Amino acid sequence: MPESPLESVPEPPQGLDLERLRDHLERARPGTVAGPLRARLIEGGRSNLSYRLTDGVNDWVLRRPPLGHVLATAHDMGREYRVMTALSGTGVPVPETVHLDPGAEVLGAPWYLMAFVPGVVHRDAEVFAALGEGRVRAVGEALVDTLAALHRIDPAAVGLAEFGRPDGYLERQLRRWSAQLAASRSRDLPGIDRLHERLTARRPTSPAPALVHGDYRLDNVLLQERDGRDVIGAVLDWEMSTLGDPLTDVGLLVMYTELAGVGGGLVPAAATAPGFPRSAELVDRYARSTGRDAAELDWYVAFAAYKLAVVAEGIHYRFRQGRTLGAGFERAGTAAPVLIEHGLTTLKGH
Repeated sequence: MPESPLESVPEPPQGLDLERLRDHLERARPGTVAGPLRARLIEGGRSNLSYRLTDGVNDWVLRRPPLGHVLATAHDMGREYRVMTALSGTGVPVPETVHLDPGAEVLGAPWYLMAFVPGVVHRDAEVFAALGEGRVRAVGEALVDTLAALHRIDPAAVGLAEFGRPDGYLERQLRRWSAQLAASRSRDLPGIDRLHERLTARRPTSPAPALVHGDYRLDNVLLQERDGRDVIGAVLDWEMSTLGDPLTDVGLLVMYTELAGVGGGLVPAAATAPGFPRSAELVDRYARSTGRDAAELDWYVAFAAYKLAVVAEGIHYRFRQGRTLGAGFERAGTAAPVLIEHGLTTLKGH
């Protein structure tokens, strides 16, 4: 998220009605808004839309689903809001939540407001590498340590005992992502059905369940510099969080590390910066921190590639409909074949 103040803009970005938004907040949260609202789209996201919002005194981020074609259960505003509210004060840093509107009357879709957290999101390898190898490595280690802290949290202790159904989690995940592929499939994707079949045939037995982020990676955390150290100021994008198999988070982090910089820009290149821990180092650090067995992690890496291939197709579908905001969406369609091949290759090793 950018740290610079919002510039005055002639009109609100698509997806926002600032007058209706302000009227709603004045009724629902009197005293929250101090003046006229200004907003701009935060570039870089490929799923839910994020807007930097200010009244000249306060700064927030508003999140809402994408415009147009939306996959069922894939853009749950209430889920994001609930889990971030529950994690406040734990060892997992999250933005302060402000207000949730589960209806569609104000913006045409559910949305929520959270406090703006200053910091840097690293997607570009050269910018990240400029920190130096030592700092880059420390960021990678902090990324793993924060994930381990999330997986050590007792869901019941933070009011999330009923946040999901961990029994049969992997089986349901395979069905869910297959259904979402069918909902946004607009072209032939060689190999994706074979990948799904092999994942189904080799599905492992899950370890003890934990809180799962669902999309944990380097560019979903905000970094801050404190006393000469880089720390994670906030973990973002909780739309797919639930109770489930924690190794799905680890597999996704590894997949994003192994494929950094490929896939038409869908996988950011930052993890290629010198000093960033390699995938085996990330897995070893996580296993030592949590005591979890990662012997079958190749399956989880392949599953992560399958999920992201489905996400890429959803983005490609919306782009072809002209229902995306921001730049870079035209390249999403090139990512799915790369991800499918990576998943199949990884399973061969498994």
